[in-house]
Amino acid sequence: MKKIRLPYHKGHIELELDEKYLQAVLVSKAHEYKPEKSERELVEEALDNPVGSEKLEVLIKDKKNMVIVTSDHTRPVPSGITLPILLRRIRAANTNIEITIVVATGTHRASTRDEMISKYGEEIVNKEKIIIHNARAKEDMAPLGVLDTGLNVELNKAVLNTEFLMAEGFIEPHFFAGFSGGRKSIFPGVASMECVMANHCAEYIDSHFVRTGILENNPIHMEAREIARLAKLQFILNVVIDNDKRIIKAFAGHFDEAHVVGCRFVRELSEVQASPADIVITTNGGYPLDQNIYQAAKSMSAAEATCKEGGVIIDVAACIDGHGGESYYETLKLAKSPEEVTRQILKRSRSETIEDQWESQIMARILEKHKIILVTDMCDKRIIEDMFMIHASSINEALGIARKYKGEDAKITVIPDGISVIISK
Repeated sequence: MKKIRLPYHKGHIELELDEKYLQAVLVSKAHEYKPEKSERELVEEALDNPVGSEKLEVLIKDKKNMVIVTSDHTRPVPSGITLPILLRRIRAANTNIEITIVVATGTHRASTRDEMISKYGEEIVNKEKIIIHNARAKEDMAPLGVLDTGLNVELNKAVLNTEFLMAEGFIEPHFFAGFSGGRKSIFPGVASMECVMANHCAEYIDSHFVRTGILENNPIHMEAREIARLAKLQFILNVVIDNDKRIIKAFAGHFDEAHVVGCRFVRELSEVQASPADIVITTNGGYPLDQNIYQAAKSMSAAEATCKEGGVIIDVAACIDGHGGESYYETLKLAKSPEEVTRQILKRSRSETIEDQWESQIMARILEKHKIILVTDMCDKRIIEDMFMIHASSINEALGIARKYKGEDAKITVIPDGISVIISK
């Protein structure tokens, strides 16, 4: 029997499979990568050797104020390590600079105080000036301009009304932006809801370039990059993490050049060959990314890339916060079928995009070709079933259901961390 550990919430569950049924186990090499330096040393090294930029200390030495954009509670960026290093180095170079930390929530709910303490540390939460972005607060937004694509850009005033703008984050494969990190801290991180919805329109999401690991010709990425440029994002610190959420590499410097180098590193570790199977088991990498069904769609899209048409996807995700988006949930709940969801969404113009439409569109696309079994004992079964999925309380229960559909001898591919891989066909 083959034993495979699957991340689940803040721990793991164990999957046991007879190897005669196991088609493949697809794992990012990031999980085996062993850096020669500590996490802090890697961050310091990146800041000492920025890509395409002068050192941060040089850039901020004469500035009166600056903004550091950081990620929210839904992202496993180890900000408890990175932010103290940034703050120390900045203040050593410029003792009088006024620093504001802006939490890039995108369209997510606000982080709670406890979540911020868990992520940034109590000292930072108590002592630093922190603004939590609210995409729905029109009074907090300011116009940036109109892109050549017609997108009317609005960003949080705090990031536009500063002498120096930088961002910290992490780079991983992303199911429609290609990769996370870099420009994404600004867009959608600190953009207005209307701006995000226009970028995440049906036309863009339907594009074959809007997939995991693709930046070239990806319209969502290209608009985000242009917005970051116009917002004068001058410096980034992005890390790469393993499945234990530990830093294995860091990149700093120019917002686009350093990001591209980081994405190249992530691709080298993350790219795996598809191994099509009738049943694919995956996870969303555990906490914090498996907090809701909205986030879990990311690992489902990875499974989609190696699941035979008509196959079954088993996704192990706690979803302790439920669906993660009211509009996302209602769109699926009120439809008669996934096909109806797709038809409704594809009729909408860019200006008619509704909240969470992009997630509904991706979920419907997957559901049209595959049955999805969501394994959790922390989420309301009714919510799962309302969204055209099948609920299972355990991995063994899910396997039993999947085999009823695909047969007792069905081959199984396992992706222990679905958000960490780029699956090539």
